Amino acid sequence: MTIAAILNVKGQEVTYIAPSALMREAAALLTQHRIGCVPVIEDGRVIGILSERDVVRSIGEGGAEALDRPVGEWMTSPAVTVSPDVAVITALSLMTRRRIRHLPVIEQEQMTGFVSIGDLVKYRIDRIEADAAAMRDYIQGA
Repeated sequence: MTIAAILNVKGQEVTYIAPSALMREAAALLTQHRIGCVPVIEDGRVIGILSERDVVRSIGEGGAEALDRPVGEWMTSPAVTVSPDVAVITALSLMTRRRIRHLPVIEQEQMTGFVSIGDLVKYRIDRIEADAAAMRDYIQGA
């Protein structure tokens, strides 16, 4: 199965932020939406990712004053992305190798969705459980 299948269930609505927004605005956005990461969008394109780790790093390196600096100074860039036709297992492997937990989904240079490692793991578990149920039904019906 592909990332597109996950987006069909999850939806394609994405919270994002501009690189000119202040870090304190980003922290408030992450808190408000109860999310751990947000894509940074400029001129309709993903130019980076800002995660909770980036917020903590900014404070650790720049002190409380870092919260009054733009997101663009602290975001992780370039963003690692996937296309909707990428297999879920391929995306999970990429996330594991790169030690990341979020992927913007890009199609024709535009973001069409955003997936987390939690989304992918949930999808895999649901598929495994469905396969196990089908196997039990088959065995009991034989």
